[in-house]
Amino acid sequence: MKNEGEGSERPDNTAFTQQRLPAWQPILSAGIVIPGFLIIGLAFIGIGIGLFLTSQTIQVWEIDYTGVEKDSPCVRCTIQSSQNCTCDVTFSLSELFTGPVFFYYGLSNYYQNFRKYGVSKDYYQLTGDTQYFKSPQDVCSPYKYDSQNNPIVPCGAIANSMFNDTFELYQIINGTTKKQVPLDGKGISWWTDYNIKYRNPSSVNGSFANAFEGTVKPINWPKAVYELDPVDQNNNGFLNQDFLVWMRRSALPQFRKLYRRITEGDYAAGLPAGNYSLTVHYNYPVLSFDGRKKVVFSNVSWMGGKNDFLGIAYLVVGSLCVVMSVVMLIVYAKFKFSDDDDA
Repeated sequence: MKNEGEGSERPDNTAFTQQRLPAWQPILSAGIVIPGFLIIGLAFIGIGIGLFLTSQTIQVWEIDYTGVEKDSPCVRCTIQSSQNCTCDVTFSLSELFTGPVFFYYGLSNYYQNFRKYGVSKDYYQLTGDTQYFKSPQDVCSPYKYDSQNNPIVPCGAIANSMFNDTFELYQIINGTTKKQVPLDGKGISWWTDYNIKYRNPSSVNGSFANAFEGTVKPINWPKAVYELDPVDQNNNGFLNQDFLVWMRRSALPQFRKLYRRITEGDYAAGLPAGNYSLTVHYNYPVLSFDGRKKVVFSNVSWMGGKNDFLGIAYLVVGSLCVVMSVVMLIVYAKFKFSDDDDA
């Protein structure tokens, strides 16, 4: 006897539900697989050669200014009692450093991907919600309140450890005259960070600083967040370009972050060959965790910055595909001809 409701549980008698749709399944014969591997391998090798040769044309100039070496011009700034210390690092370029030139600062042995460090920020503060200015979230601890129990804005370990070395670059002309190279700091952060992720609070009584009333700056900061740029008032608060660059954490312990671009005036085409002096306002301590500091000058190509690994990876994979196609051809020929002889 047919159970009641059995018919209602049966799928509809359609091509889709009964899996009668037409299908195509490739037959991977030797005549398809071997040429396929060969074509893919040759394509990868061609792309790899292009990427590698392009990467070789990108210029990179790195200068370590940590001050560990005794002959370093910044060694005196590593003394803990030194405050407002500046040092001059000189270098020479033998040829034109083609523009636009990107100016980075680099840190090593610095683990920004450490989980407790990475979550130590208040997203509500950083979107301009003043309610959380007076009551920061617990994830910011121990950089939530200062010793006087005043709320810190912006709170958290990431903001508190913001990189604060500053630089000035000069071209030395005729051995004595210094000509300052203009550094452009506009638009160096990610577009999404500046336009979507972070927001400044609204001004109170016509004053931006009043929005932060009753709060204090991070412990390691020399000035409040609304005073980061005394020249450009639009570059203050949570939308300060240097602040946004720092708040985007790096995945690896050795990294570099964009500091400025050289794109203006007499240096729009790049840095001419000659002698240069880099004035470093040395503020950021790294020796306590065996870190290193450096500045990096680089230009870019259609593939981005210098990256030999990408081209090498394509070459290795392409070569493996070609080798595999040859091996499969030999194996196929051996067994195919053996079968023909047996027949």
